[in-house]
Amino acid sequence: MRVQRALQYVLRQTHPERQHPSWWDLTELGLVALGFLAYFLVRGAVVDRAPDAMANARAIIALQASLGLWVEPRIQELALAVQPVIRAMNFVYFWLDFPLIVGIGLLLFWKERRHYTLLRDALLVSGAMALLCYYSYPVAPPRYLVDLGFVDTLAKYDHLSYQAQSMQPFVNPYAAVPSLHVGWAALLGATAFRISRSLLIRGAGVLLVVLQAAAVVVTANHFLFDGVVGLIVCAAAWYVAVGLQTHGYPRARNWLVRQEQARAQRAVVGRAG
Repeated sequence: MRVQRALQYVLRQTHPERQHPSWWDLTELGLVALGFLAYFLVRGAVVDRAPDAMANARAIIALQASLGLWVEPRIQELALAVQPVIRAMNFVYFWLDFPLIVGIGLLLFWKERRHYTLLRDALLVSGAMALLCYYSYPVAPPRYLVDLGFVDTLAKYDHLSYQAQSMQPFVNPYAAVPSLHVGWAALLGATAFRISRSLLIRGAGVLLVVLQAAAVVVTANHFLFDGVVGLIVCAAAWYVAVGLQTHGYPRARNWLVRQEQARAQRAVVGRAG
């Protein structure tokens, strides 16, 4: 009986058109928060492969150089000459990533539940895929390559450091590939195109991707290669999330409907008997 009541509750609370708040919402938000906490904790646990990370970073440099794309030192050199640009890029990198995702996620959760679910799934799936990359292919960010002249702009100009003692349990300094700063910005941009036809909103989505792609290079936190891999990972995650929306969740809901219909039928038979 308790199982049937639980299934009935889930069926009601997962109705696509439901708008009113309920206890189910707290469960949803709690599970998502737990998922992201697990992501950051697991990512921060793999930090003891510095030689591999440095070697892989230099391999990426060699690859980009062979393609004529080793431009990161020159880009940062130009940006360092204009301090307002550096400060702006620091702001984009630090504040227009996870804080922005949380804000938009909560807004969509309240106003556009379908789009929230799609974005949530894409973020969580891409995070899981990224963890596999971080574990199998650790890469040091450019700011660790001081011999090449890179500057950690977040630490130097805004005193923001991911290596602070309070942040260490959540940070893996060798998690440069993929760049989820770029990939998650692209997911927000894709969501902007999905929820609105407004040129302003869609333009903001595109601008966010462009700014974040520039910020990860200017702040010396990622190579161009990292951003490209981030886009590939998040495109794959988006594909999975769309599949869940169009096939996975409807099938699960149909199963719940069948369970409820079977329960109602048994109740009718029981009363008739």
